[in-house]
Amino acid sequence: MVEAWAEKRVVIAADGPTLAEAVAARFLSRVSKRVEEGKLAHISLTGGSMGSAVLAAAARSSRLQTIDWSRVHFWWSDERFVPRAHDDRNEKQARAALLDALVIPAENIHAAAASDEGLDLDAAAAAYAAELAAFGGAEDPWPSFDVCFLGVGPDAHIASLFPDRPEILLTDPAVVAVRDSPKPPPERVSMTRPVINSSKRVWMVLSGADKASALGLALAGASYASVPAAGAKGRKRTVFFVDEAAAANVPPELIDREY
Repeated sequence: MVEAWAEKRVVIAADGPTLAEAVAARFLSRVSKRVEEGKLAHISLTGGSMGSAVLAAAARSSRLQTIDWSRVHFWWSDERFVPRAHDDRNEKQARAALLDALVIPAENIHAAAASDEGLDLDAAAAAYAAELAAFGGAEDPWPSFDVCFLGVGPDAHIASLFPDRPEILLTDPAVVAVRDSPKPPPERVSMTRPVINSSKRVWMVLSGADKASALGLALAGASYASVPAAGAKGRKRTVFFVDEAAAANVPPELIDREY
């Protein structure tokens, strides 16, 4: 993988709801532009409250019906290994917030296997890696996401890559099985850092004062082994979309007021 990444930007909104609306508008603009150029758009989604809030804001937009969603493919950077109908599944949350409202082929939604579908955790990770490989590009055996959304935990984890655990250091597999997760549920599948970092744009969305420390460490250049969010980088853009509460520790010179 060619490791050429863009500088990090910080874009601040007043509060969580305003942040969700702003990111949703950028997301729809990016997808619309890509599709209008006659290209496929691969989008990696994330779970969590802000991930769902962004998708719900997109669902309310009048632009939704102007986009040819048949040219868009959705993935998830991680998934909880629970039954398909379980409320903890990122897929279920995303479908309720946005995906079920789209006119989109079922095969364009790429969800990891659930725990009640006959595969064990390792097989589920391998199956998701194989599905990614089916859409691999010239450089990597996986798609280069036009936008990779990531949430950031108070401990600075991204996807299901947690601090000071072996999964954040893996570079060979595209997808890893995660056991004994520090955050429940304990079993998950997660894309690895090389897949995330081959994305054209990595958009991390953070809201709340409890994220301020993680954001500060990520921007300060901390080791990604201990601060996974510090190691998430897009090839064209790396943007932290944050609200004012999360931005408490951001140096003024890192704030992008024009992007």
